[in-house]
Amino acid sequence: MFHNLSPAMAPTLSPRSLHRILHVEDEPDIREILRLVLRLIGRFTVESCADGRQALLAAPEFQPDMILMDVMMPGMSGPETLAGLRALPSPVRAPVIFMTAKSRIEQFDRLRALGAVDVLAKPFDPLTVSEQIADIWARHGGH
Repeated sequence: MFHNLSPAMAPTLSPRSLHRILHVEDEPDIREILRLVLRLIGRFTVESCADGRQALLAAPEFQPDMILMDVMMPGMSGPETLAGLRALPSPVRAPVIFMTAKSRIEQFDRLRALGAVDVLAKPFDPLTVSEQIADIWARHGGH
């Protein structure tokens, strides 16, 4: 799946369990809902960021196992944020799941080509999103 990516852009999927999720979302209501369901239902440790710049600052210290990120954000888009995370002096190589309200298959393919392991459509079901994320993790080499 990542045969077109340079080694610097390819995500690092480890065989360890999924615990730490960096969530990047500019909409406060969506950010809060996801933070709550990922913590309460998924039992994940979550670091929430309101934009790409916050994510670039938080990710190196937080060391996420996975990144869940909105595509369209003001200032720095999700794809731009992903490129920035991979370009840090100590690159953050956690796998990325993009979330988008645009549900065209071409959009999903483009995001995967940029390095996303998967794409989740908005609106999402708060009761099942943690399970979807765990399933994606399992499909891409995690436990």
